[in-house]
Amino acid sequence: MLAAPLDLGIDLNMWPWIWLGTAVVFALVELILVGGSFIILPFAVSAFIAAILAFYDVAIEVQWAVFVFGGALLFVVMYRWAQRFMKQNTMAPGVGADRLVGLIAIVTREIVPHDTERAGRVNIDGEVWGVTDSDLRLAVGSKVRVIAMKGTRVVVVPLDEDSAVGGEE
Repeated sequence: MLAAPLDLGIDLNMWPWIWLGTAVVFALVELILVGGSFIILPFAVSAFIAAILAFYDVAIEVQWAVFVFGGALLFVVMYRWAQRFMKQNTMAPGVGADRLVGLIAIVTREIVPHDTERAGRVNIDGEVWGVTDSDLRLAVGSKVRVIAMKGTRVVVVPLDEDSAVGGEE
């Protein structure tokens, strides 16, 4: 006994346009709302493929299967590809502000111990950075080494012991 075709109360000649509309809406949602994260894109592609099948009068059940299972399969394939891509393309150490760690800087505004005003500044490769967590007084012109980053400020130590002027305030 043959099963009756799926009847959703929609004219079969409308399905190609419904699938095409679905593909366009999903693609627009992907680009505008989701921000190109490729979450909905597999289903936009599977809706487009279902539209092509509908233009060739393939059974509606097959169209739905292509849309649901094809979209899920494309999602899994794209997810695995993205995971492999992310593992292969990790950020190298020293990218971003951490690139400053280990560099030599020149004090441009005096660094004082326990500076509550955070006034101390250093110049690193043409960039001016604020200094934090210094236990020494460092005069303008002193050479220091960046040993860490704390937020948007650098932690420095004198390059030589003669750079430190005095000690605690």
